[in-house]
Amino acid sequence: MSQTAEQTAYFTYTQDELKAMAADVLRVARELGASDAATEISEGSGLSVTVRKGQVETIEQNRDKVVGVTVMIGQRRGNASTSDFSPAALRATAEAAYNIARFTAEDDCAGLAEEDLLERDPKDLDLFHPWSIDAAGAIDIARRAEAASFAVSPKIKNSDGASVSAQHSQFVLATSRGFVGGYPYSRHFVSAAPIAGSGGGMQRDDWYSSKRAPEALAEPEAIGRYAAERALARLNARKLSTRKCPVLFEAPLAAGLLGAFVQAVSGGALYRKSTFLHDSLGKQVFGSHIQIHENPHLPGAMGSAPFDEEGVRVHERDVVRDGVVEGYFLSTYSARKLGMKTTGNAGGSHNLTLTSSLTQPADDFAGMLRKMGTGLLVTELMGQGVNYVTGDYSRGASGYWVENGVIQYPVEEITIAGNMVEMFKQIVGIGSDALVRGTKETGSILIEQMTIAGGN
Repeated sequence: MSQTAEQTAYFTYTQDELKAMAADVLRVARELGASDAATEISEGSGLSVTVRKGQVETIEQNRDKVVGVTVMIGQRRGNASTSDFSPAALRATAEAAYNIARFTAEDDCAGLAEEDLLERDPKDLDLFHPWSIDAAGAIDIARRAEAASFAVSPKIKNSDGASVSAQHSQFVLATSRGFVGGYPYSRHFVSAAPIAGSGGGMQRDDWYSSKRAPEALAEPEAIGRYAAERALARLNARKLSTRKCPVLFEAPLAAGLLGAFVQAVSGGALYRKSTFLHDSLGKQVFGSHIQIHENPHLPGAMGSAPFDEEGVRVHERDVVRDGVVEGYFLSTYSARKLGMKTTGNAGGSHNLTLTSSLTQPADDFAGMLRKMGTGLLVTELMGQGVNYVTGDYSRGASGYWVENGVIQYPVEEITIAGNMVEMFKQIVGIGSDALVRGTKETGSILIEQMTIAGGN
């Protein structure tokens, strides 16, 4: 990908200059006696501001750069990094990685990806959309978002602030196996976090919009208003008595359940056998109506990439088909540990979509409440209570009690518990209210039954 004038305005180096540096690093590694080597050279710049109650709290401008070098001596591996791009520093970093490799133990699974798996013709996925905004402009947008929150109701009495961030980055990855590739990319967001009520009855909520293209971000006023409405809806929350009932995970939290599945079928957990989904390939894990699809090549999407962090080509695929696990998430190393081939997921998943063949257009958020009937709508989770070895799940939660498909009142200070083996099998519906959070897209998820622990 050639450098454009637009990219030059945000970066110190061109892609060609980064590639030349990478070639120098690999040359030094070969001269030292490395059997294989890889390097990633990256730089980035950005602006972040936060305002609270109309006053500027933070203005941060960052400019970062780093060179990472991996050197192989047979089956021994060494890594080193530097933020100095001078020729002397590049040589010293390669030498440091080489010397580390000399004294590490051999690992028969270590090594670069096989040449036939490398992406030789990477696609341009339209991942770079610069935002030429200065601090004054970012502060204005943050103030607009926060002001919109306060304007919703006099009960919005405070704020955790509103933030705006514009980030621009680029990298080049090169290996001694002949791979060279890189590209610029951007990530921008606007958020607001109002506080409703006062004293011991205060409730906080937030909302944000994150996109690669600034023009695709939601309007700051819309973000602020919706965040305020969410905070207001939580006022006068009650506790629930302990019970078992259906649970509906709001779409932003449902993405976390999808993330838990990804972690459970990722290489490190699999080869260590530290996951409740060990040896799940080809087995029924969800109901037959559940599909999970991965598409790394969606133009402009947050989870898109033409190749993974090892230069391996990535593919569109079904990870789960009709409830059956069709694929894992593997890097070269974890795949070798398992006696398998990399799936092109070094660095994580790409644009996962969780869907159900049972979903109808009427299954929007209100429709999912009606489908649940009586039960718990969860809108916030606290803590990290997931045991990936056993699948046991226990998280602090807050949300709303629902009867006959209608929200009755907010609830707090409860715990929801279950086991993810059963939770996945008991997904009885996925809403059409699909939302993208990071690299994952899903609607709200309805689980047939979980245990709610509250006050008696």
